[in-house]
Amino acid sequence: MITMTKEECFYLGTIVSKFSYKGEVLAKLDTDTPQDYIDLESVFVLQGTKLVPFFIDNAQLQKSSLLRIRFEDIETEADADMMLKKELYLPLNFLPQLKGNQFYYHEVIGFKVREQSGKIIGILQSVNDQTPQALFEIMDEKKRLILVPVHDDFISEVNRESSELTLNLPDGLLDVYRS
Repeated sequence: MITMTKEECFYLGTIVSKFSYKGEVLAKLDTDTPQDYIDLESVFVLQGTKLVPFFIDNAQLQKSSLLRIRFEDIETEADADMMLKKELYLPLNFLPQLKGNQFYYHEVIGFKVREQSGKIIGILQSVNDQTPQALFEIMDEKKRLILVPVHDDFISEVNRESSELTLNLPDGLLDVYRS
């Protein structure tokens, strides 16, 4: 059996309801392009703390934002009930490659973060996307946590080769951390 950890995967969506008495379910996908996931052979379903592979017999878009899924071995309403509110995951290599200054949060963790002037701010520890405005969490050389809003206007360059992120921040944004 294939085993994956959540760190090796990305969150695809959640099963939100049953669709039919034959075990079909509807999944709300966390993507702008749900049509990219119609031809999947399988997904990982979070069962407790483990990701378990489930094979897909058929999938199709339902109302353009939901994916209607018929899983192998899920054949009744009772089977489908056990799938409700389960999270779906896929391996990271299923993500399309981004170019330029576009990036996935997980891929820039550990990057050195610089100001436009070249001065090093610190190392990107994580991205907090649980707030209304996503925040870069950067640890500076004095072990202070610096929070910077993730905003397209602030991102000058994402250099994957050197693992560096260059930010063009408004004057005074970092002053609160440096005083």
